[in-house]
Amino acid sequence: MNENNMNEKKKFILSPAIREHIDKWNLRYPPEQKRSGVFEALRVVQHENGGYLSVEAMDAVAEYLDMPKIAVYEVATFYSLYHLDPVGRHVIDVCTNISCSLNGAEKVVEHLKKRLGIALNETTADGKFTLREVECLGACIAPPVCQIGKKYYENLTPEKIDEILTALK
Repeated sequence: MNENNMNEKKKFILSPAIREHIDKWNLRYPPEQKRSGVFEALRVVQHENGGYLSVEAMDAVAEYLDMPKIAVYEVATFYSLYHLDPVGRHVIDVCTNISCSLNGAEKVVEHLKKRLGIALNETTADGKFTLREVECLGACIAPPVCQIGKKYYENLTPEKIDEILTALK
């Protein structure tokens, strides 16, 4: 890809609306600390990019926030809320940490795999669901738990999973 095409791609990813959003978000930080907006910038770019962060998207964020690309990659690869590959319309994050594991998380994962016909880190053929295992969702009071989008589901059982999946469009 030549440099002109690369710049066109970056302009597409960071539309004026996205730039305006990042700029408004960054008003909460001192001007010399605009890098502090990297989390929100990645979140909004991921949303506008179909649910995942391409290398071009991360590079555009780095350029816009005047950050080294590697610093943006470090954030995007460390946190499970960022997706580096295309994902389904509904990303199902199932906690398998100790509290959830001791309370049946493995049964939940197995049921989801069977019901959806996919393994962990796969997406259904219709693009509706992506199934992921995560380290902790911070809801140890009501294990096992999963997160789908911004919503948490607690005290999961195979039956409850079936109800949840049926309700999702």
